[in-house]
Amino acid sequence: MVQSSTPACRVVRPGHPYDGKQGFGYFEGISAEAVGSTGICMHLLTIPPGGRAKAHKHETHETAIYVLSGEAHTWFGDRLEEHAIVRAGEMFYIPAGVPHLAANLSDKPCSAVIARTDPNEQESVVLLPELEALVPLQQS
Repeated sequence: MVQSSTPACRVVRPGHPYDGKQGFGYFEGISAEAVGSTGICMHLLTIPPGGRAKAHKHETHETAIYVLSGEAHTWFGDRLEEHAIVRAGEMFYIPAGVPHLAANLSDKPCSAVIARTDPNEQESVVLLPELEALVPLQQS
């Protein structure tokens, strides 16, 4: 039997969690590893109450986020000087190379669909520990 070189359509049922370098647990979804994608990855993320990412950037790929439930605070910019609150039903765009740090400051989980332009989600993640102290652990 000859196998086709054309990628096949696939249904993906997220179920295998993995720990991202950013400090959160993700549910595996669309990626080069899972389905052979060549230009995109998409997965689910739930940030628990009080959860906080490590400061990081995605050096070579863009990120699009759609918040399904809850809300996330995101600090971004060269020194994490800008701040956005993204709520259920809203989308958030992060250009390639922009440092950012997300946190859930509420008492309810925040769930989101995250898509990136790199099929290997963790490939261009660069941790930025020197920025960690710029965002206090608790907001007043």
